[in-house]
Amino acid sequence: MVLRRLFASFFVAASILTAGAVLFPQPVHAATREECTGNASITVLPKWYKYLNPRWGDPDGPPPNGPQGPTCILDGATFPGAIPAILLAVFEILLRVAGIVSVLFIVYGGFQYLITTGEPDKAKNARTTIINALVGLMIAMFATVIVNLVGRNIG
Repeated sequence: MVLRRLFASFFVAASILTAGAVLFPQPVHAATREECTGNASITVLPKWYKYLNPRWGDPDGPPPNGPQGPTCILDGATFPGAIPAILLAVFEILLRVAGIVSVLFIVYGGFQYLITTGEPDKAKNARTTIINALVGLMIAMFATVIVNLVGRNIG
């Protein structure tokens, strides 16, 4: 019972943090060329402007420096044409979050399996949790590949 309550509080906290990140996203402040083009990120999640063809330069002056210095330029950011690309990137972010949650459920199912103490019903529930998490992980992985293919072709 304590484990279930602990897991529920962890899940609620993670959901609140994820909702906050999705509802209140940070604006693009690419400080370097690598951050603009997405090569410097060590995070698992892609940038929301991934499919908008980001490049490093200055639109108001001669490349690469202008009156305000170099900046990240999104060539594909025209309204309403950029909406599908942004939605694909957001969908990819959500799929990757689903993959992370699946891995957490695999760990949770493994922990459940470890503490079954020989009870067949608990062992069966733990195996079901692990199998369902693996299926969810595979779906998220294949869907991420499909979104990547579509995003690169429309970008």
